[in-house]
Amino acid sequence: MIKPEERFLSEGQWYFGSSEDPRTEASCNVWDWDQLRMIKVKGTAKLFPPDEDVEVPILARFADYLSPEVRAVTVDDQGLISEVSKDPKEEDLFFIGYLPFSTTESLHDCRIIQYSKLQELDRLGPGVDLSSYFDESGIPQQVAFKFNPIGKPRRLQMAWDELNILKSLPSHPNILPFDRVVLEDVESRVIGFTTKYIPSGTLDKSKLPFHLGIMHQDIAARNLLIDPDTQKILLFDFDWAACGKRNLLDGRDDVTGVVFTLYELITGDTHFTSIPHWDRNRDMVQNILEWICNRELDSDVSTFRNFLNEWVTTGRSGDDMERYLNAPNQLVLPDLPTSPDLSVPYKAGILTDGEMSWATGPRMRRNAMEMGQYVFRWERPPQSRLRKSENGQISRGESRKLPSFIRSMLMLR
Repeated sequence: MIKPEERFLSEGQWYFGSSEDPRTEASCNVWDWDQLRMIKVKGTAKLFPPDEDVEVPILARFADYLSPEVRAVTVDDQGLISEVSKDPKEEDLFFIGYLPFSTTESLHDCRIIQYSKLQELDRLGPGVDLSSYFDESGIPQQVAFKFNPIGKPRRLQMAWDELNILKSLPSHPNILPFDRVVLEDVESRVIGFTTKYIPSGTLDKSKLPFHLGIMHQDIAARNLLIDPDTQKILLFDFDWAACGKRNLLDGRDDVTGVVFTLYELITGDTHFTSIPHWDRNRDMVQNILEWICNRELDSDVSTFRNFLNEWVTTGRSGDDMERYLNAPNQLVLPDLPTSPDLSVPYKAGILTDGEMSWATGPRMRRNAMEMGQYVFRWERPPQSRLRKSENGQISRGESRKLPSFIRSMLMLR
C-alpha cells in the first residue's frame, strides 16, 4: 500500500483575490496516487493559507468515500464538506497523448505486454504497482509496473528517458533488470514499463555504469534493494538519471550520493535527505568525527569509513566528471517524439467577435475528450475499498460502512 505521506500531491493554492483576505475564495488541485485522479478542493484563504498544504490532510479524511464522478469539493472554514461537483470543467488535468508503439522506433527491440494482462497485486508507491502476468510459457512472473499518469512536460520527459535508459543498459549484477514495455489495449500506446520485482524491500527499512555515460543522480537508501537470491545490492529508479550533459544537475553526482547513503545506512540519521541537493556536499558527513552506529554491521564503522574515503579519493574524485562526460560507450538517448494527438485542433475558447478560437499543441484532458480524441483513463478504486483474493490478486470487495462524519456530508451525491 502507498505510504500515507506519499499518497497525495498538491499543486499549491490559487486565490481569486488577495491571499491576505480570509474571505478570498481559494482552490487547490490535489493528485491522489492511490485512485489516480485529480480532485479540486475549494474554500477560503482563511482555511488555505499560502504554502501550508492543509488541503492534503483535509482531503485525506474523505478521499476514499468520494464518488468517482466527483471533480471538486467545497469545504467550509472548519474543513467540512459543504458541496460537491461533478462538473467536468472543474477538472484541471493535462491530456497525455501516449505514443503509439509503432512510432517509438527506439523501443521496437523490447518485449511488450498488454496492460490488461497485468494483474495488480499491490500499490508500492507513487506510479509503481506490484503486478503479475503469465509469460509466453505460462509461467507466472511478478514485476514492478512503473507508469506516469501526469501530463506535465518534465514528467513526460523523465518517463521517456528512464524507459530508454533502462532498456539500453546491459545486464549488470547491481542494476535492477528491465522487463517489458507496457501497451494499453485499444491503440497499443506506450503507457509504462515493467522491471523485475525484488521482494526484500529497499535499504531504508558499487558499481556504477560510468562507461555508458549514465549518472543515476538519485542514489539513496530508498532506491537500493537486496536480491535475496544473490545478496547483491540492486540499484533502481532511473527517472532522475542523466545521460552525458542531458538532464545533468549540480549536486546530484553519484559519488556524493554514495557518501550520504552509506552514512544514512550506518547511522540511521536521515536529516541530510531534507537538505536540497544543491546545498549538500560530501564533506558534511565525511568530516563528522564519529559516525554513531545504529544497526548491526559485520565490520567496525572505521572499516567502512576507511574504504569509503579511499574509494572517493582514488579514481573517484577530480577527474570523475571528466571520465563520465567522456565515457567510451556513451549512450545516446532518442528525443521524446511529439505525440500525433497534439496536432489535432481543439476548441481553445471564444474570441471577442464571438468566433471560436482553435489551437493545436498541449491541452486539457476535457478538451481532448470534447474533440473525441482517445484518452487513456487511469482512475481506479481506493485500495482501502478493495480486497485480495486467495491468490493475492486485488479484486473489488464490499464497500465499507461510511464513518458517521462522512455520511452526514454531501460527498456521495
